[in-house]
Amino acid sequence: MEIEQPKYPQPATVDPVDAEFWKLCQDSVLRFQQCSHCDTWRFLPRYMCAKCSSPDYEWKPSGGRGRIFSWTVTYQPFHPAFARDVPYIAAVVELEEGVRMATRLLDCDPEAVELDMPVVLVFKDIGDGFMLPCFKPAPK
Repeated sequence: MEIEQPKYPQPATVDPVDAEFWKLCQDSVLRFQQCSHCDTWRFLPRYMCAKCSSPDYEWKPSGGRGRIFSWTVTYQPFHPAFARDVPYIAAVVELEEGVRMATRLLDCDPEAVELDMPVVLVFKDIGDGFMLPCFKPAPK
C-alpha cells in the first residue's frame, strides 16, 4: 500500500491584488506591477507606488534573471509536505528589475550557494497544477 504524500500548501490570497499576482503566475510567466507614472517596479503587489504614490500600474513580465541576495538552508520542515525536501534552500532573489522576492532555490547543493550567485526563474508545479515561481542557478 502506497502512503499518500501531503500536498504542498498554496499561497493564501485574501487581498485581490495579491490574488492577481498568483493568478498571473499560472501561465508560467512571472509578472510584477510597474508604476504607470514613474516606471518603478513593485513587489509585493500593492495599490500605490511606494516612490510616487500613484495608484496606476501595469502587470509586466519579468526577465526572470537575478542574483542571490540572501538565503538560509532549512533542515526542519515547517509543513509535513516539505519533509521530503529537507534540506532545502529558502532564498531572497534580487531580480534585474530591482525587486526582491522570497523564493525557493532548486537544483542546487546547499553548500554551493553564494552571495550574488546568478539565478534564473523556473516554475514548480506544487500540485493541482499550481505553478510556484522558484529559481535555480544560472547556467555557466
